[in-house]
Amino acid sequence: MKAMILAAGLGTRLLPLTQTTPKALIPLNGVPLLEIVIHRLKNAGFNEIIVNAHHHPEQIRYFIGEKSFPDLRIEISFEEELLDTGGALKKAAWFFDDGQPFLLHNVDVLTDMAYTAMMDFHKSRGAVATLAVRKRKSSRYMLFDSEGKLSGWKSIKTNEVKRVGSLRKNLEEYAFSGIHVISQKLFEYFGEENTFSIIDTYLQAAKQGAAIYAFPTNQWRWIDAGKLGDLPEAEKLARKLMG
Repeated sequence: MKAMILAAGLGTRLLPLTQTTPKALIPLNGVPLLEIVIHRLKNAGFNEIIVNAHHHPEQIRYFIGEKSFPDLRIEISFEEELLDTGGALKKAAWFFDDGQPFLLHNVDVLTDMAYTAMMDFHKSRGAVATLAVRKRKSSRYMLFDSEGKLSGWKSIKTNEVKRVGSLRKNLEEYAFSGIHVISQKLFEYFGEENTFSIIDTYLQAAKQGAAIYAFPTNQWRWIDAGKLGDLPEAEKLARKLMG
């Protein structure tokens, strides 16, 4: 199975740690975030991984080159300029050439969720994309209908709402958790631009009838390790994830 780890961000929420170190290599209990995510993916059966890089990319190249990851194929997708989530995937689309669904994972997301359960859920519904979501407080929410299909997006800060068709009442609000399962059919919805949010692509695809599903994950532990104040809690979870 194949996966992509999004690791190109500047890591501004982790300053000053990320002034000289890419976010992906910030250590938790001495183990870099990137290594923790790779470890989790490998244990779930993923054996081909591509990592995008932009901020201090030479450090990520060196880490992957020097660190031993037996039985794994790991590639790097270098971004001269940040391409956002959709643009990053578009640039790395060449890697996903086997016709199978793949996982897209933020490097600063730590969770003990069962990736294989999410993959099975995605396949059973013939989804174009499946999004790991949670019931938690957030400044942005994905909106899903009673069948769990994407129906919109809204920002609490700006009151902006993006709709998929007419925005119905009684939609479920979920916060996105930074993990996706994607079928290659999603590439058909990419436009000409090279820098764009994958969330906007999901919304456009849903408008055209593509099945974009929610995968609720509140039964598993999850933490955003990209915030300086959350690192102590992230270290506790990382210790359990690494056994």
